[in-house]
Amino acid sequence: MKKRLLSLMCLVLVAALLFTGCAGKSAPSGGGSAAPSGGEKVKLVYWTMWNETEPQGQTIAEAVKAYTAKTGVEVEVNWNGRDIRKTLQPALDGGTVIDIFDEDVERVNVTWGNYLLDIEEMAAKSYDSTGGKPYTDVVSKTLVDLARSLGPNGKLSTIPYQPSTFVVMYNKDIFAEAGITALPKTWDEFLAACEKIKAVGKTAITVDDAYMAGLVGYHLDRLIGMDATMQIVEKNDFNNPAVLEFGKQWQEMAQKGYISKNAAANIYPAGQQEIANGSVAMYLNGTWLPNEIKDSAPADFKWGSFAYPAVAAAGDGPEANNFGAQCLGINKNTKHPQEAFDLIVWLTTGEWDSKLAANSLGVPMGNDSTWPTQLADAKAVLDNTTKRLPWAVGMENNPDINAKIKTNFALLVSGKLDAQGFADAMKK
Repeated sequence: MKKRLLSLMCLVLVAALLFTGCAGKSAPSGGGSAAPSGGEKVKLVYWTMWNETEPQGQTIAEAVKAYTAKTGVEVEVNWNGRDIRKTLQPALDGGTVIDIFDEDVERVNVTWGNYLLDIEEMAAKSYDSTGGKPYTDVVSKTLVDLARSLGPNGKLSTIPYQPSTFVVMYNKDIFAEAGITALPKTWDEFLAACEKIKAVGKTAITVDDAYMAGLVGYHLDRLIGMDATMQIVEKNDFNNPAVLEFGKQWQEMAQKGYISKNAAANIYPAGQQEIANGSVAMYLNGTWLPNEIKDSAPADFKWGSFAYPAVAAAGDGPEANNFGAQCLGINKNTKHPQEAFDLIVWLTTGEWDSKLAANSLGVPMGNDSTWPTQLADAKAVLDNTTKRLPWAVGMENNPDINAKIKTNFALLVSGKLDAQGFADAMKK
């Protein structure tokens, strides 16, 4: 009898130990568990646009390792780099197991929108790293609203991260040397600043082939507004008088020596290297620029940012800017939706949101996260942006237009075309 009782007690103890062992580790959030109730080990497959050697890739690799240690959820990262633009869709169409993927907010939501899972309900839950608040309450509302507006059927299907905005990035030391104490808000103020920069032996602004279309799009927006600029693109019709006015204003920039003499021939990344070496003060570019040239610019480089100035009453002003982000989406066919979202929360809030921003000199998603000092001015621009412009105000939507800009803008600023010649060439 005693032996039977002892045997029964042993069986109960073993069963209890087995049950405890199968429970797994806890998830980092209140939104779900680390493993299904059946005890199956969860593995997530994450395809990313980053390379493992980039600051973003290095930080994500570290974050994923910490996530697995915390939850027991294995994460396999496929480091696609920018080739993801070519590789992801065929893989999804072929049924490759992919739980999470990332890329530009417009590409993921628009181009790959049909593959996305609706995450509205999960984003409304609270998680450990959100301090008991709904996830969407602790991250940038501006970026979440953008993702929702771009998502299939207006639903939230992606979570942005690494936000960015397109602004005039400038060298604060050159501005100080030139005695520029107030940032230019109008074109006349901008020209005055350019003259002061020239007077101290520096070049005011540069550009290269990667960003010529962005410069043309922004300037036309400041002359005639976003809708009229987009009409030029949609109809491929450059008969608008603003095109000639643009030509006149940038012909003047070149003739007065305000734009780099290298600009016409600059092939990316030549323009940004002119900023890095301190010979040029300004460059219309994105908040990713400090990260891209941190290895070639001085360690104490003092970055500043301001919105492209107003040019004409009919156009937009500094309140209108392009902004966007990378974003994370969940494959609608995933077997582990909550675990996938838990990982996204892990990456975009708290410790890892801050580390990603710090390591990449990028913009954090969290409302309470600290922006890198290099981008403090850019935060003010984004905070005061009330109108979102599309990338390059549409000038890169049509490859033929982009090609015409690269050719004819280079001829304009090199003096081989005057303003009228530029306008005529853009009409062809």
